[in-house]
Amino acid sequence: MSEKNAPGHDSGSDTLSEIPEVSAVPAVPEVAGTPVRPELRLEVIAAPTGQFGASDAGDTTGYGENRGIVTLAPAAARPYGSWFDGVVDALIEAAESGKQVVAIVEIKARFDEENNIGWARKLERAGVHVVYGMVGLKTHCKLLLVVRQESDGLRRYCHVGTGNYHPKTARGYEDLGLLTCDRDVAQDLTTLFNQLSGYAPRARFRRLLVAPRGLRDGLVEHIEQEIANRKAGLPAWIRIKVNSIVDETVIDALYRASRAGVPVDIVVRGICGLRAGVEGLSENIRVRSILGRFLEHSRIYAFAGGGQTNLFIGSADLMHRNLDRRVEALVRITDPAMVEDLEWLVTHCASDDVASWHLQPDGSWERHLLDAEGNRLEDIQDSLMARARSRVKGRH
Repeated sequence: MSEKNAPGHDSGSDTLSEIPEVSAVPAVPEVAGTPVRPELRLEVIAAPTGQFGASDAGDTTGYGENRGIVTLAPAAARPYGSWFDGVVDALIEAAESGKQVVAIVEIKARFDEENNIGWARKLERAGVHVVYGMVGLKTHCKLLLVVRQESDGLRRYCHVGTGNYHPKTARGYEDLGLLTCDRDVAQDLTTLFNQLSGYAPRARFRRLLVAPRGLRDGLVEHIEQEIANRKAGLPAWIRIKVNSIVDETVIDALYRASRAGVPVDIVVRGICGLRAGVEGLSENIRVRSILGRFLEHSRIYAFAGGGQTNLFIGSADLMHRNLDRRVEALVRITDPAMVEDLEWLVTHCASDDVASWHLQPDGSWERHLLDAEGNRLEDIQDSLMARARSRVKGRH
């Protein structure tokens, strides 16, 4: 896939129209920030939502009849169910109408292997170019790229997510997704899809960190920069939200940051191979875990950057399988308002005002539900749902 004469107004000057929040399944019947003209603004959409199709399946309908679309390229590890059947039908319609459609499908999606094989074969019969990932690597990134011919040239519409294109997990998992026409993100996705589909020159990415080649090194580089900033007297901190953390290289780098005096907050839902609060090793590291109505599933990596926050969202956890044996992607968020909102989210999740489990120096977990006065601590998921309801009501 290639693009030439790209319009200049997809160059990263997008503005935030909605803040990332979690919405209640039955109570909020629309997604946060569904764009009317996505080329004009950059969006973060948070799941779960009342109508998952409003942001994804709804946008794919009409691919076949839309004469402007020339290329479609989804990459998904767990696309399944009646919702995705509609997407498959739309992709088939597009292919049969002469559009170039490339689908990256991961067969090794636990418990969904048979379903993925079924819809992949259906796409192949319609003329879709189906790619089954790279040999020896599981494709775990969640990406969508649409190339459309418009009056001022080709435009690329991009989605980078933390969760699967799957209706069941979208209703029960907390996730984030980025919608943008930013030129750098579009070029990175074009390069990555070319690599996944067979044309694979070695390339540098502008706003993506991609595993297995550069994601671990990129994160460690940011951690080391925080250490240098701390020594130089610049703002320095690290805030991470992941499903699991066991990678020794990253953990050792976080220990070095702690010993250098860099505050580190980690919100982890599952496995944690790091010890927090150990004197001489990790006294500047706090680890929290949130268990609630929805499964915490988004990944956020935030670094102070000496006063210019560097923040990423994406599909990768800090595990060997994610960093060494999977194709993963993190995207750097650049819109200042959006960075501020996501930084608030990961910071608030780790704060003492939110009900959570706290990792102790001996490796045990202690549940914190009440404050010092005996008042119940904030349920972060309830708070985000309330904010989402309020925002939706304000639009009607």
